Amino acid sequence: MKLLKDIIYKAGIDEVIGSTQVAIEKVCFDSREIEKFSLFIAVSGTQVDGHQFISKAIEDGAVAIVCENFPEEIKEEVTYIKVQNSSGALGVIAANYYDNPTSEIKLIGITGTNGKTTTATLLHDLYTQLGYKSGLLSTVVNKIGTEEIEATHTTPDAIQLNALLRYMIAENCEYCFMEVSSHAIHQNRIAGLDFSGGVFTNITHDHLDYHKTFDEYLKAKKFFFDCLSENAFALVNKDDKNGMVMMQNTKAKKVTYALKSMSDYSCKVIESDFSGMQLNIDGSEVWTKLIGKFNAYNLLAIYSTAVLLGQEKLNILTAISNLVSVEGRFQYVKSPNNISGIVDYAHTPDALKNVLKTINDIRTGNELLITLVGCGGDRDKEKRPIMAKIACDLSDKIILTSDNPRSENPKEIIKDMRQGVEGVHFKKVLAIVSREEAIRTACSLASDGDIILVAGKGHEKYQEINGEKLPFDDMKILEETFKVMNN
Repeated sequence: MKLLKDIIYKAGIDEVIGSTQVAIEKVCFDSREIEKFSLFIAVSGTQVDGHQFISKAIEDGAVAIVCENFPEEIKEEVTYIKVQNSSGALGVIAANYYDNPTSEIKLIGITGTNGKTTTATLLHDLYTQLGYKSGLLSTVVNKIGTEEIEATHTTPDAIQLNALLRYMIAENCEYCFMEVSSHAIHQNRIAGLDFSGGVFTNITHDHLDYHKTFDEYLKAKKFFFDCLSENAFALVNKDDKNGMVMMQNTKAKKVTYALKSMSDYSCKVIESDFSGMQLNIDGSEVWTKLIGKFNAYNLLAIYSTAVLLGQEKLNILTAISNLVSVEGRFQYVKSPNNISGIVDYAHTPDALKNVLKTINDIRTGNELLITLVGCGGDRDKEKRPIMAKIACDLSDKIILTSDNPRSENPKEIIKDMRQGVEGVHFKKVLAIVSREEAIRTACSLASDGDIILVAGKGHEKYQEINGEKLPFDDMKILEETFKVMNN
């Protein structure tokens, strides 16, 4: 239980009707979760306006309302707080309600188009090896130490987020490594949090169905760094042309990492094959089990972060040599008859290009590279032909298939992708709507030494079709098919 006056502190209040000495037992922005003595925050969401549910929230037991506009009917027994921005107020109120957990734990946010999950997860794994208990908030899973909690969004809502952080502190976590999505930044889900550091991986074409323009997408990412305090660090990939843009208005300590540019922390790929890479990081050589230049960037980001957090260089490098690939990120499997299978979450043009370039850099050229790729439904349509073109330019055979079609007809999605297939590539492209059939077909087309890339879904264990999440696992189907082929 908390007093209302204590949890609305710094929430951007314009006007109050009623007493702020009210006892609050629960904070909600979903009216369906209201109980007695709740504070209801009416947020204008992308699909629903919470202001429509103020009356219902009061009927169900809300004793205080936070809103951007007062309702027509004011009830004497209810306290109404008018704020400038409900979603921003929600973050601040949630942090206050949970006693501002980020004042007691070092929270590191990782943002960018590609590499967020890998960087956050590897940081958690690295700190586990170094003997620290830490938290992880990622697309794949949330963790408190080794305890796993299912992730439903890239970034949880503000209430869940602060509750998780408070739980981490109760479980003696000293650090938390967190993916920060552009949606979460734009929707103020991270308002009220005090980050100890921010990491920028890269920015490429993605989420334009939501942000509408690349400039708006860029501004969302940049806003995260604009809000860092002078006690935090801002670590950016200098090789990305927008890396330095992220640091223009930040008060945080500015630090850079790069493989190509002069930077504070540097890395060079000395040797690379399907078993791993020999890297020179910050002047020292280390062998890693991870594959690809994009992973060299991820490893340099975690190395730099750990140094900035005060860890010893040798200890970090030793731990890096023991790290393994994150599930669904360049996850490698080999069939008994010597076919290489790779499952990767690559669902943006840049990510797909990076994975295919990595494979092409390692392969001999005497084998076939078969790429299976789809695009999600109800999402950015502009990238569909681009994804198909990249697959065609960098592969020997291509199968266009379903990803998560959601409410769209997968045949129409494939039709959009086909717009990117040039005439010279027509003969090497197949279209198979069933993703399972597409994976099995790719395996049947491959022979000794060939390589199959299954791109787009990575770690996901479902396929979203017409509002249903049906069980589906790329790696499981690939491994099962390999076994059958060997019998």
